[in-house]
Amino acid sequence: MLAGQKEEIHRLWDDLSDFDTSQSQEAVLSLMAALVKLAGVANATWAGAIRMSGGDERDPLQGWRVATFMTLAPLALQSDEGHLGGVLRLWDRREIDPSFLLPLKEVGTFRTYSLRRGLPAEWFETPFYHRHYGFCGVHDVVFVAFPLNEDCESHFGFYAHQPVSDETIALLTYAVRGIKWFHRHLMLSHGLLMASAPLTPTEHKVLQLLLTEMTEKRIARELVLGESATHRHVVAIFRKFGVRSRAGLISLWLNHPAGLDVGIPGAPGRPD
Repeated sequence: MLAGQKEEIHRLWDDLSDFDTSQSQEAVLSLMAALVKLAGVANATWAGAIRMSGGDERDPLQGWRVATFMTLAPLALQSDEGHLGGVLRLWDRREIDPSFLLPLKEVGTFRTYSLRRGLPAEWFETPFYHRHYGFCGVHDVVFVAFPLNEDCESHFGFYAHQPVSDETIALLTYAVRGIKWFHRHLMLSHGLLMASAPLTPTEHKVLQLLLTEMTEKRIARELVLGESATHRHVVAIFRKFGVRSRAGLISLWLNHPAGLDVGIPGAPGRPD
């Protein structure tokens, strides 16, 4: 990696730290946009993955579910079957494709893996590849996985229309590995860390505003929700994070108490 590239990544980390705790979505989109430009790739995604407890021991995916998913440029990965050609729906139905097993290699450790390096050449001639990747010109995808604990991982994906060089993979790996605090904030903001269950989309929106100085009444107006409905969401958020107040909630972002990085036993997959 060139010294100039490393310095640019350091500036990117500095810019990332300037986002408020309530701006997790804006922050991750900004990060993905900067890395796409720096690496010369076409698109990027972020996914929060959790492992269900008490699952089927025969499950080839070991209980892992994609609990939340975000794309920098969604339309670039859109097909008639929906986002990413329905890959996530196939994952949830356990209709196993060889590409689904790549994330499970050395699961629980920081790792980088890619379709071109992890799958045989003949896979790129399969209907699955053409239906979910080839149709929009995706030649390769590089993933960088950051485990927060044994049941919770943050994954960034980078989509390219050309072969991805070892140098580019090293650059992306360096950029994603150096921001553990950010992975933690992302997972917290979706209820995937230190929470009893993932947040629903509405709860996620309420949470972002709870982390500001907005009153519940103002949050209700901002999200066009009734005040009683907003309060129910606030109570549900407090219950999921095991806190009794907004101050207790905010402290989770400011502190890292020992023993609180628990998984989500029995949690559902993607929230409704």
